[in-house]
Amino acid sequence: MEKRLHIFFLFPVLILLVFAGCYEHPMQQRIDQQTSDEESAEVTGQSDILQTGEASWYGPGFHGRLTSNRERFNQNDLTAAHRTLPFNTIVEVVNTENNETIEVRINDRGPYARNRVIDLSRAAADEIGMIDEGVADVELVLVEAGGPIPENLNRPTFTIQLGEYNLASYAGRFADEVGDGVRVEQRFPRGSVRTVYMIYYGNYTSMSSANADLEQLRERGFDGFVRQID
Repeated sequence: MEKRLHIFFLFPVLILLVFAGCYEHPMQQRIDQQTSDEESAEVTGQSDILQTGEASWYGPGFHGRLTSNRERFNQNDLTAAHRTLPFNTIVEVVNTENNETIEVRINDRGPYARNRVIDLSRAAADEIGMIDEGVADVELVLVEAGGPIPENLNRPTFTIQLGEYNLASYAGRFADEVGDGVRVEQRFPRGSVRTVYMIYYGNYTSMSSANADLEQLRERGFDGFVRQID
């Protein structure tokens, strides 16, 4: 009888020990999950790579000229031209030939050679060791987006710029004269304290269709030029 009593009391203890061995504290579960995620990222090599292709660079011949976002190009700044990335987007450029990297800010449009994806300032090109060769195979990694990232980084869109005003009332009056298809966009040029009101007309996926509408606008007495949408 006494032996059976000992077994009766020991049985619940054994059950608790078995469950204790199977139980994992929630904090330990989170640590294990985080470790697993980090290991998985290392294995798969996941990153925010936006684009791969060939980089080129530009410098002395363009130094001091206005860039597409109305800054003065400085070949000694860490900047770059891209076809479609929003202005002020920061990307890390990785030279896959030597693994050198540099972060640049997009402030211009280009390059226009078909197989190239980015045009670096001279200073940026020097940092990743591509001055002598002139071009290099690169990866573009997103660091900070300056706006919505286009789905197709190689396909720019265009609009017709018809005017630029310092006063909203003048911009609105001109837009009323143009009529349907026109829009007024408020801009804040970098390094300037004044607001600029830009007059744009239409959105196009090809320069030819934009130029066709520009000819019609000229026939109505409105002149302008086709430009890539920022």
